[in-house]
Amino acid sequence: MRVFLGMILGALLLVCGVYVYDSMNTSSVVSGQVAQTNRTIVNWDVAASDLRTLKTRAQEEWTKIASK
Repeated sequence: MRVFLGMILGALLLVCGVYVYDSMNTSSVVSGQVAQTNRTIVNWDVAASDLRTLKTRAQEEWTKIASK
């Protein structure tokens, strides 16, 4: 159980760390005009769209399983 919890915590820390790094590199407040030339590690718009799709599919599958 500790290993599983550690993997979940590690994944959350990784995502949060990448988000903070991307936010700091692309923020015009922090970087000034250089913000347009820096690229983010993750395309957050695509990640949000994929997460929405995953949630929808999981909900549909759960509905199918629960109705049996």
